[in-house]
Amino acid sequence: MHNVNNIETESQETGRWRNFNSWIKRNFNYECYLNFLTGCYSCKLEAEQRKKSRRPLCCCSLLEILFYPWLLTALYLSVLLVFVWVESSNEYNGFDWVVFLGTGVWFFWSLVLLSLFGILAAYTSLLLVLGFLLCWEGKELYLHWYHKILILIVISMCLFFFWLLCTYWKDRWLTIGLSLQVYAPYLHLSSISVMVLLSWPVAFYLIHLEGEARIRRYKITSNERKRNKRCNMLTKLRALQVAVGLPFFLILLCLYVMPFGNYSPCIQEKDKLGPKPSFFGHRGAPMLGPENTMMSFEKAVEHGAFGLESDVHISYDRVPFLMHDLSLRRTTNIKEVLPNASLRHPSLFNWDFLSTLNAGKWFSHSQIKPFYHMKPLSEADKEKAGNQKIPKLTDLLELAQKEKKLVIFDLNSPVPKHPARKEFVRLVVNVILASGIEQHLIVWLPGFDRKYVRSTAPGFQHVGRLFTIERLTKENISRINVDYKRLFYNGLREYKAANININIYIVNEPWLFSLAWCSRIQSVTTDNIQVLNQINHPYFFMTPSFYMFMWILLDVVSAIFIFAVFYFHWWRESQSEKILKGISSYTETPSVSLQKENTENEAALNIMESPETLTKSVGELPGSQSVNPEPVQETTQPLMP
Repeated sequence: MHNVNNIETESQETGRWRNFNSWIKRNFNYECYLNFLTGCYSCKLEAEQRKKSRRPLCCCSLLEILFYPWLLTALYLSVLLVFVWVESSNEYNGFDWVVFLGTGVWFFWSLVLLSLFGILAAYTSLLLVLGFLLCWEGKELYLHWYHKILILIVISMCLFFFWLLCTYWKDRWLTIGLSLQVYAPYLHLSSISVMVLLSWPVAFYLIHLEGEARIRRYKITSNERKRNKRCNMLTKLRALQVAVGLPFFLILLCLYVMPFGNYSPCIQEKDKLGPKPSFFGHRGAPMLGPENTMMSFEKAVEHGAFGLESDVHISYDRVPFLMHDLSLRRTTNIKEVLPNASLRHPSLFNWDFLSTLNAGKWFSHSQIKPFYHMKPLSEADKEKAGNQKIPKLTDLLELAQKEKKLVIFDLNSPVPKHPARKEFVRLVVNVILASGIEQHLIVWLPGFDRKYVRSTAPGFQHVGRLFTIERLTKENISRINVDYKRLFYNGLREYKAANININIYIVNEPWLFSLAWCSRIQSVTTDNIQVLNQINHPYFFMTPSFYMFMWILLDVVSAIFIFAVFYFHWWRESQSEKILKGISSYTETPSVSLQKENTENEAALNIMESPETLTKSVGELPGSQSVNPEPVQETTQPLMP
């Protein structure tokens, strides 16, 4: 009866698996799936069709194990490179400009590198995922040598770009540090969520190794004991558990206690938050109009600029005009008018020639815009931008006087042998005073001949660079204009304690503007005024009590969930062990019913083989008569049990 029940149970299970396999065949081609995995990972078009059994302890050769750290290194470097480049998006325009100076071609080179780094990270991640899926299916890993060569190339490229960043663009790392200050609380909470997701495969693998060790200990024989003493298989299983579980729990513990050492300016009480920083339009509003043109400055005024920032050159006939680059090829049509002079310094041209150049078609009619996230221009703005000319300094002063806006500019010294080489500062001061603008609207940034400027125009607001507090006090300067990367790492608290008014440049990203707001910076210079002006509250801002609540809540919930995941895998593995032990005992030892049948057959044989016992048992029956015993004849065939 017991055998019949086992057969019925097995037939029911076989029926279920038959239905399940038929569903797989209808909806999912398993053979094609394995072919796809092995084809992508090992460059093999045919997959070995093996019956899926318990997963082996190690699914690759020693050579594959030795190469696996290189794959992890490539993944780590490529992902880190993507993170660095994404977080430094505030500097994309500056990077494109530097590449333009070297190549003479304006393009979104920063996006090209971002795409390249993303492809490298995606490629290494894909190989890692394919390897995991093959291990899951119980297949032996073999990474094709094409992939191995490409992995080494990925590592070399990442190291090369890191060397470039560390050698020629160290400021990128300063930007990364500032971004981590803003994103740290959110990265902390997100990392705990990621660890919760990773707990599922980690728990599965750890419990699987534990079950593997128990089954090996249960099935072990004397010969296997001797062999295991040499191979030390159980020790290897424990070592794998430690290698996988210990880093996971150490990282989880560090995430749980991270807020004790975390600092973010955006975590503060609401009543301590300073006012919203004011805006200086960097060359006007260069995303809405051609930079350093009257259209650009007018757009900046329309979007609430507190001040206007520009760059001043002196023409050969002593006329101050607005231009940033050291040549005219990027922002004018000098290549069409005078191609041989496109690389000449702007101060070597007379104003009569400069005033004839077009300074807007490069912005309105070019397919490649100066900023990759610019919005399309309207037809009216496109027509207006296409007719822009190079403005004089007096044009900007007129607009500033009319709109009561501050004016700040970098003054470029003329080239040697220029007529105004020795007196360009006094020339510009006289032009400013002759324009009739109110002196307090001029924020004087150049450091040349400050004594003359103070005596001639005492109403100018003088601005310093990243000077010491003693020098600022000595020169009677109460405002500084500094690069944001340098300020946050060099004396921000000292400047604020000394009541120094701070303006930082160039701030284009909302997260960086939010950092300046939370740090109580008074003003910022930006290209993206139309976006930043719409921010009414700093991004990523939270109070300490709210962050503490989220921290404790997420820690408790994640700990409970991770415990539940480990318990679930432990319970499922224990059920599998019971089934395997039952199958093992069924195949190795006879069942109870079989033992009972064998016992009865043996007793019957003993009775048949003993005549005295048979006679005695018959005589003991009620109503029986005594009979003479007859000898038992031997049968021709022996009785079978």
